[in-house]
Amino acid sequence: MKIYQLDAFSDQLFAGNPAAVVALPAWLPDDQMQRIAAENNLAETAFYVQTDQDATFHIRWFTPTVEVDLCGHATLATGHVVFYLEEKPDTDQIFFESRSGLLKVCRGDDGWLTLDFPADIVHKANVQPPALVASLGEKPRAVYRGKTDYLLIYESQEQIEALTPDFREMATVPARGVIVTAPGDADSGVDFVSRFFGPQSGIDEDPVTGSAHTTLTPYWAEQLGKNELTARQLSQRGGYLRCKLNGERVDIAGQVQLYLVGDILI
Repeated sequence: MKIYQLDAFSDQLFAGNPAAVVALPAWLPDDQMQRIAAENNLAETAFYVQTDQDATFHIRWFTPTVEVDLCGHATLATGHVVFYLEEKPDTDQIFFESRSGLLKVCRGDDGWLTLDFPADIVHKANVQPPALVASLGEKPRAVYRGKTDYLLIYESQEQIEALTPDFREMATVPARGVIVTAPGDADSGVDFVSRFFGPQSGIDEDPVTGSAHTTLTPYWAEQLGKNELTARQLSQRGGYLRCKLNGERVDIAGQVQLYLVGDILI
């Protein structure tokens, strides 16, 4: 089986979020895909199979420990594989059937790919697990709950950069992960910044989390009064995203760099 490793949401190698992508003629057993993802030891490994429809594929995502319902950066990476390396369709938009519904990926003339994902509308988390704030060490301005993640709002980019979570304590929080966010400062050149912590899913800090921006984009669109936003995820590798709220959908755009092409021998 052919395997690709790519850096998503980055205009250069060794930045953004690395993902593995495996093109399959038919699905492997679930436990075998999970073992491949564990062997890769990346935040996500995406597997895809082409359907009997043109430009439509099935996609599944695995961390080293669990299968997840949605992953943005691995979908962006898979879009790059489909468009430029494997199927090479004539169309500029493709579709992925997934556990989170039908997902669209479009390619633009500028080399950017755009994800079309369902928006995640948050609500105030009036009851919070004690470990949530305690594991971060600094109290947020507000706490929200989305479909799979907690969203914690802070006052400044400096606070986001300074957080040093206790991941062992955070792993007890019943959620896929924890998003922390604040407005971008004057030098950042973006509307908002964030970090994503997911020890519950086997990833202490994710470099760039596309799916988290389905939660972040509706929140910041309302706060800032505009639907087109720029964002930066402040991990060590870092990543840059362009986001747009379209009603109940979110466009999340980024660039992808190919790092590795290989073969899985099993």
